[in-house]
Amino acid sequence: MTRRSTLERAGHALVQASAWPGRVAAWLVLPMIALVLVAVVGSLMKWGQLASWEADLPLFGSELTLTGLAELQWHLQAIIVMLGVSYALARDAHVKVDMLSVRFTPRGKALVDLLGDLVFLLPFCAIIGWLSLGFVEFSYSTGERSDYGGLTDRYLVKSILPIGFVVLALCGVGRVLLHLGVLFGGGDRPHD
Repeated sequence: MTRRSTLERAGHALVQASAWPGRVAAWLVLPMIALVLVAVVGSLMKWGQLASWEADLPLFGSELTLTGLAELQWHLQAIIVMLGVSYALARDAHVKVDMLSVRFTPRGKALVDLLGDLVFLLPFCAIIGWLSLGFVEFSYSTGERSDYGGLTDRYLVKSILPIGFVVLALCGVGRVLLHLGVLFGGGDRPHD
């Protein structure tokens, strides 16, 4: 087994693994659409409380209100975005400036992407991921909940921040390995 194949196999495995949560999260668009529909109809019908029950359920507490539905839409959107960004990066479908890189050779593109991942992406993931842990811990320890009769247990949605940045960092490490494979092995397609 050559050095190139080891780098590329490891990189490809990490990139593929980091794309999987985004593919799963994409399906949350369907329940989010249903929530929007119910919220619009409920608002037109002037429903306030949609359901209530005896025991407290995680995230919902003891009732489901229109405010809770609106907040749940935002929670689902946060999950879709935080997990979808690694999917976009894994597919090389993220926003970037290609004006200069169209003239680069495959090795030149790999070098630019490698430097961008090492200098910007991975440090950003490390810093924001680390800082978001305190954000989640504070939310959990204070029992943070909606101020407007919406959802409870805000730490659940806030925990997607460090999770999303870990997944994004895994994708970044995989990309670094793929780019190193191109640079040291002479390959020309790091995102296959």
